[in-house]
Amino acid sequence: MTAYTTNPELDLVLERTVDVAPELVWKAWTTPELIVRWFAPKPWSTSSCEIDLQPGGRFHTVMRSPEGEEFPNDGCILVVEDGSTLVFTSALGPGFRPQVAEDGFPFTAVVRIAPDGAGTRYTATAIHADASARKQHEDMGFTEGWGAALDQLVDVVKAL
Repeated sequence: MTAYTTNPELDLVLERTVDVAPELVWKAWTTPELIVRWFAPKPWSTSSCEIDLQPGGRFHTVMRSPEGEEFPNDGCILVVEDGSTLVFTSALGPGFRPQVAEDGFPFTAVVRIAPDGAGTRYTATAIHADASARKQHEDMGFTEGWGAALDQLVDVVKAL
C-alpha cells in the first residue's frame, strides 16, 4: 500500500496496544461470524456482516440500535495486506462503484495490525473528505465507540 500520512485536520486515529496476537486481531476483522460479535459498541449490536476479502469486494454490516432499528452500511474493500492492513470505504460500493451517502458522511477506514511484544499494535484511522465530516464523526463518539469495539474484539478473540 502506498504510504499514507495522517492529516489531523481531516482524520481521526485510535491507536493502542492490545494483549492478543496479531493473527487473532486480523481474524476478528476478516471473519463475518466474528465481526457480528464485536463490531458495534454496546448496547448497539451488529445483526449481519458480509465480507468479500479482496480489493473491490464488499464490506457490509448492519448495525442495530438498542431500540431495534437497523442501519445498513455498504462499502468497498480497497486494500488487503494479509495479516497487517485492511482498508475499506463507504464512499464506494462493491466493484469500486461510487455510491451516494443517504445520510451521514463517507469515510475511509485504514486498519493496521502489527506485532508488539506478546500483543498487537492496533491503529485504526478514519479518513474524511473535509473538517466538518471529521468533526461530525468525532462528535458521534469515534474515540469512545471505536475504543469500546476494540475492547469487545479483544474479549471475543480471547474466548476463541
